[in-house]
Amino acid sequence: MAGLMLRAERLTLGYGGRAVVAGLDLDVAPGEILVVLGPSGCGKSTLLRAFAGLLRPVSGRVLADGAEVAGPSADRALMFQDDALLPWRTARRNVELALALRGVPRGERRRAALGWLGRVGLADAAGRLPRELSGGMRQRVQLARTLAAGPRAVLMDEPFGALDAQTRASMQRLLLDVLDGAPATVVFVTHDVDEALLLGHRVVVLGPDGVAAEFPVPASRDAVLAALGAGSSRLKEAV
Repeated sequence: MAGLMLRAERLTLGYGGRAVVAGLDLDVAPGEILVVLGPSGCGKSTLLRAFAGLLRPVSGRVLADGAEVAGPSADRALMFQDDALLPWRTARRNVELALALRGVPRGERRRAALGWLGRVGLADAAGRLPRELSGGMRQRVQLARTLAAGPRAVLMDEPFGALDAQTRASMQRLLLDVLDGAPATVVFVTHDVDEALLLGHRVVVLGPDGVAAEFPVPASRDAVLAALGAGSSRLKEAV
């Protein structure tokens, strides 16, 4: 199944009468990895909540495949910096929970969960509890659980922000590898310019009046890595 097409039309979002996002127009193509950058308080996380159907617009609309978003849906999954794993369930059983919610028959869940854990390099840790896993390993379990649910759009709110540099780089490579075989649309929020250039097909910078800047990213990851310095400088100026 193809990724969702997401759209914000003249979207204003806020809390307690204060607008955080005002008059935003933004399209996300099916299967695209869109990275959202911007200063703290510009509404990056708020926008993700609206795409997820967890926050009603003050005005304007959020659309998924042309239909107005009126609430949460299994087609749209949120992934946070906090892994939110259930501490009393093993890695495998955390992934199985997503499969159960998706309606996968009980007899198929174990095999499917082990398959997803294998894809994120944790086949040998399937029987371990979250407290027995490192931060990077827990994020791998969360990624497996998120994608096992079969969402058509994955909304990622700085999921690697709390990891050390080496683990973060490993998770970035893993995410690209896993998404290569999954057609999901991704909206990825980060403060890290280099991460944005590495992961995104396109990078947008949010400002007080909507999209302040937009940068397409070269299709070749090798080209991205080679051009990272120059692209990073231009993006940092925009941010």
